[in-house]
Amino acid sequence: MTLTIAANWKMHKTAAETAVFCQSIRREESKFAGVDVLICPPFTAISAAAEALRSSSIRLGAQNLHWEEKGAFTGEIAPSMLVEFGTSAVIIGHSERRQIMGEQNEQINLKVKAAIKAGLQPIVCVGETEEQRMQGATNKIIEEQLLSALEGLTAAQVSGLVVAYEPIWAIGTGKAASPDDAEEAASMILRLISDHYKSEKRAGPIIQYGGSVKADNIDAYITLPSVSGALVGGASLEAESFSALIQAARKAVLH
Repeated sequence: MTLTIAANWKMHKTAAETAVFCQSIRREESKFAGVDVLICPPFTAISAAAEALRSSSIRLGAQNLHWEEKGAFTGEIAPSMLVEFGTSAVIIGHSERRQIMGEQNEQINLKVKAAIKAGLQPIVCVGETEEQRMQGATNKIIEEQLLSALEGLTAAQVSGLVVAYEPIWAIGTGKAASPDDAEEAASMILRLISDHYKSEKRAGPIIQYGGSVKADNIDAYITLPSVSGALVGGASLEAESFSALIQAARKAVLH
């Protein structure tokens, strides 16, 4: 089992703050053995993170990308621009991109394909709003988001993905989903992928849970049968709290 813990900093940290964080987290690196740790800073801090993480086992990720290699796309970032700095993964379709920036399922699919083409591991986010949950539409929303994101991909390509289940109502609210809810969603994601690619037998992707996850509750999610990682927001902004979360996850699963 690959335990993957990713930090999504969103619009936090300057390049200087990023360098300090990465230097601090590297001092804890020996305590992360067996865990795939990933840090996704803002675009402006990627260079600083790449330098501070040089020769480290901690991977560098990005929070978004454009599906074209170049062109008149003011404010966008091409896949090759991320690869240049040693970025190995990219978050795609986060709820904030969907809700605030208006990203559509079709655009997310293009981004997933562009990431794979560039050699980047996509972290594909899916999840429902509180209103959708109250309406009993959770499964429908997740299915629509997931299958549209994977449209046109082979089973081999999908097996290399990370899919993050992030219930929107739990992101940044301090109100985490129950372990039962998280397992129901994660197991459904794996089942949907298995059914969709039933003619091609491949291992499923890594499933992360995200949404108000921290050191004192990570064990409840990371030990679920269908969950093998976490996409961490607020708890990843300080080296001390992020290190504590990684160590708690490692202890719960690998010890």
